[in-house]
Amino acid sequence: MISLREALPADGAPASEDRPDPGGHGELTVLALRARSGTGEALDSLFALTRDDVARFIARRVDPAWVDDLTQETFSRALRGLGRYAGRAPVRAWLFSVARHTVADRYRARNRTPRHDPVDAWAGSATLAEPGRFDEYLALLDLLDALPEDRRTAFVLTQLQGVPYAEAALATGVPIGTVRSRVARGRRDLARMLREVA
Repeated sequence: MISLREALPADGAPASEDRPDPGGHGELTVLALRARSGTGEALDSLFALTRDDVARFIARRVDPAWVDDLTQETFSRALRGLGRYAGRAPVRAWLFSVARHTVADRYRARNRTPRHDPVDAWAGSATLAEPGRFDEYLALLDLLDALPEDRRTAFVLTQLQGVPYAEAALATGVPIGTVRSRVARGRRDLARMLREVA
């Protein structure tokens, strides 16, 4: 059985995609792939190591009373979809995508608009991960989905999740210059798509 202690590196820092294993996969990716093959201990460790991140992601988008329920629903959906996870995207990005769909489905089912903070609360934010309006946020996600996978991954890691370029390079297994290039191309693609829909 894998304990949380075993899932943490020797220095005690949380396991993440930023720490690739010798085979070139992040530790969470290795856990996800082991969980996909039926290792229950790996599944428990994976969910324990990512639950707080997923809950925080959801908490920025919904009424506080919904957070626990939607976090549980996200992991239920992730469990059902784990067989399709192939390790091409970082585990947290995959879980955030599942969470985003879970939140959107809740709002559709309730026919409500998301709670959002006043503009003052997020206007100075350096990331796009805290949208002011949910419909604009969903439109941005649709545009991101249209990017090639390598550009989308680099853009989401560095621009939305705030991962430093050097760590994103380690997580994706490419040189830092390649990450910078993919982000720049992703920005150019997004700007073009925005012009086309304007």
